[in-house]
Amino acid sequence: MLYWLLYQKLFLYIHAFRIFRYLTFRTAFATLTALLIGLLIGPFLIDRLREFQIGQFIREDGPRDHQKKAGTPTMGGLLICVAILVPTLLWSDLSNPFVWLAILALVGFGGIGFADDYIKIVHKRNLGLTARAKMAAQMGVAALIAIFLLVLHGKGEYSTRLMVPFFKRFRPDLAIGSVRHIPHHLWPLAFAPFVIFTMLVLVFSSNAVNLTDGLDGLAIGCTIIAAGALTLLTYISGNVVFADYLGLQRMPMVSELTIFCGSMVGASIGFLWYNAHPAEVFMGDVGSLALGGAIGTVAVILKQELLLPFIGGVFVLEAVSVILQVGSYKLRKKRIFKMAPIHHHFELMGWSESKVIVRFWIAALVFALFALTTLKLR
Repeated sequence: MLYWLLYQKLFLYIHAFRIFRYLTFRTAFATLTALLIGLLIGPFLIDRLREFQIGQFIREDGPRDHQKKAGTPTMGGLLICVAILVPTLLWSDLSNPFVWLAILALVGFGGIGFADDYIKIVHKRNLGLTARAKMAAQMGVAALIAIFLLVLHGKGEYSTRLMVPFFKRFRPDLAIGSVRHIPHHLWPLAFAPFVIFTMLVLVFSSNAVNLTDGLDGLAIGCTIIAAGALTLLTYISGNVVFADYLGLQRMPMVSELTIFCGSMVGASIGFLWYNAHPAEVFMGDVGSLALGGAIGTVAVILKQELLLPFIGGVFVLEAVSVILQVGSYKLRKKRIFKMAPIHHHFELMGWSESKVIVRFWIAALVFALFALTTLKLR
């Protein structure tokens, strides 16, 4: 809105406002706006959550030290979502469809998390939505995003070709043909691989962040790093010079997502101020599902789905540890880890919570830096 007012309208009368056309300037302001919203609204939200007795219920089979966290205000993810949405609406070009797609992902997955948290609070238990209902809702939002992308594909504004790390010219297409050239009755067959793949990426990404959210500041710290890497990727992908130099697909329209990703960085830093150990508030599923869905959606838009496991390396490790633990127990009646997700395994090995958090942050940074180096190693 401010972009529309200050640049597209007032620029005609005050030429100094042309500075608002620069993406880097607006991204910096969006990041600072998100940070300030998080820092200023945080105390008010925490007090309201305490007032309404919206506290976290701790799983009984977890580490004993975590039981003292029972009653800590949760659903702090509402603060994260607001701190991302407001700067995005203020500083981005709202005529860009990719901006609205990222907002859809944030709000859609965040809404599922809100319902899950609300049920936990009402029934005073650690279980919210059933696994089947939660998965169905996530798949529904993911399918809607995939369909949205196919519409943009039909307009020539989006490509269904994958970008493969380390390979410059190998770009397999997940869709058979174009929306405009395929008979309507063949659409399900032609675009099913793309829709299914997109749904898997988004659902996995959303749940991976959710599983990582088990220690004070762990998930939000890793989110700062992943969102920072995506901020750089969106800027590079939208810049014709950098995209050509690195052999990336030219996507000028995705550059506006730099503002969304910058807002995610600022909002996450603001939330970490209150979520750092010992946490004053937890993000809850409303925050973790929203962040995971948003990160996955940006990666899909950028055609960096195969790079996402490195951008969010810790998230992937956490999710895979749960998959391996559950699979091993069902098949062999034996556990691979002392407890899953894997951050609890290291806690039970004797690592302090702070040590686990910092070391996982370091791992997340290494993964993200490796992901960025693959842009040149092609």
